[in-house]
Formats: sequence, structure tokens, C-alpha cells
Amino acid sequence: MSKNQTVELESLSQKLRLEILKMIFEAQSGHPGGSYSAIDLMTALYFRVMRHDPKNPEWPDRDRFILSKGHAAPALYAVLAYSDYFPKKNLNTLRKMGSPLQGHPEKNKLPGVEASTGSLGQGISIGIGMALAGKLDRKDYRVYVLVGDGEINEGQVWEAALFAGARKLDNLAVIVDNNGYQLDGSVDEILPLSPLRDKWKSFGWNVIEINGHRMDETLKAFEEAKACKGMPSVILAKTVKGKGVSFMENNNDFHGMAPTKDQYEKALRELAHA
Repeated sequence: MSKNQTVELESLSQKLRLEILKMIFEAQSGHPGGSYSAIDLMTALYFRVMRHDPKNPEWPDRDRFILSKGHAAPALYAVLAYSDYFPKKNLNTLRKMGSPLQGHPEKNKLPGVEASTGSLGQGISIGIGMALAGKLDRKDYRVYVLVGDGEINEGQVWEAALFAGARKLDNLAVIVDNNGYQLDGSVDEILPLSPLRDKWKSFGWNVIEINGHRMDETLKAFEEAKACKGMPSVILAKTVKGKGVSFMENNNDFHGMAPTKDQYEKALRELAHA
């Protein structure tokens, strides 16, 4: 991939950060911190890596993406809108009554949403079902699941990881948004995950570690995951919660809090001139 294409993706990701800010401010509700830590990863997936068709959302051969950390829905809605699954003007209806853009994704209300998520810990299990179906149907689509690092405190995650490794589901890739925080504080304070690489490896996974805000590293990691045969892949993406807005970065107050008017205007200036 050329340097210019990488720069284009980085520029698009920055534009999507602006959209996330606007929709959360308009709703005065939502989760900016985890949306910002994940948006670069999701931009790479939707605009470079995944095979999908907005004109035919149920295309049987499409790649699947599951946002297991469903509270980062603003990031998913932004990439879906810019992929032309629905009009961009609808982004400002986030969390409003009657809008399909609810606080967590709902499959039956919005084209492009593969699974209704928000009950943390379940996304990998859903992805395993899709990956197994692909194997049985002799399809070559791939399944991508994005989880939060706080989310993987859930026991179901490790049961799913054990199963996927045992079944050698090489059409499955899990991305861990490793921003170091969850709702109640830092992951290290609540339930440390280290050594995370060794845990996944011991469950039979191909482990890839990257800076989740470096587009070149991200794209290379997805290529490596696709090339790996005989085992599922997990990408441990080191990220910054609230990435892109100075006063949100590593500030867990913005896990699930909308900015005030003054904060909104400051963030708008920062993102517009970054």
C-alpha cells in the first residue's frame, strides 16, 4: 500500500472523529472515549481490508464485522454512513426516539450491522458461529470481532477463545482495543490482563501486537492475520482512550459522557486542525 493511500485513510479516520464528536454532542449521550480508541482500526477494516457491499448488505460472500464492545456504536455508525450503508445526514439522530442509531447496535434496524451487541463478552462467540458456518458452507469470507480490553475480563471470552483455537478457525480474527481503561477505572487496577500475549498464544491463537493508531501497522497486521493458516488470529492493538482530543485522552470521565458546549467547541477546533 502506498504512502498516499495510508495518508488518505488517516485523513478519513480524522473526519470520522469529527462525526463522532458531533453526533454525541447532539445526543448529549454516548461513549466518546472508546469510540475514539477504536476508530482507526475500524477505518482500516471498512475502507481497505474487508470485502463488503453497501448496496447488498446481506451478500453471502461478504466479510463480517462484529462490534462486541457495542457502546462504541458511534464509531460503527460513522464508518457505515461513510461506506454508504445509510445517508450521512442520519448520523445526527443518534440515540433519539425512533432512530435506528441506538446506543448499541441493533441488527434488524440498520443495514450493515451484523449483530446486536452491548452485552459484553458475547461477540467472539457470535463470530465463532459465523466462522464455523463459513467453513461448513465452503465460503471464503472472514469474520472480524472487535472487543475491549476491559470486556475480556468476561469468562465467556476465554471459553470462546479456547473453542476457536481448538477448531483452528483461521477465518476468524479478533481485535483487542487495548486502551487500558474500562467503565470503573484502569484495567490494571480492576483485573490485570498481563501477560496478554501469552494467554492468547496458550489458547492456540496467532498473536500480533501493534500500535492501533498507526495505519501502516494496522494494515500489515490484517494482512498477516489473513495469511495465517490453521489457527485464529488476535491483534492486540495498543490504543489511547479518547485519542485525538487532548482533554479526552486517557481521561476515563469520557468513557460515557458527552462534552459540554465549551468542550465541544474546543474538541472541534483540535480535530479540525489536526
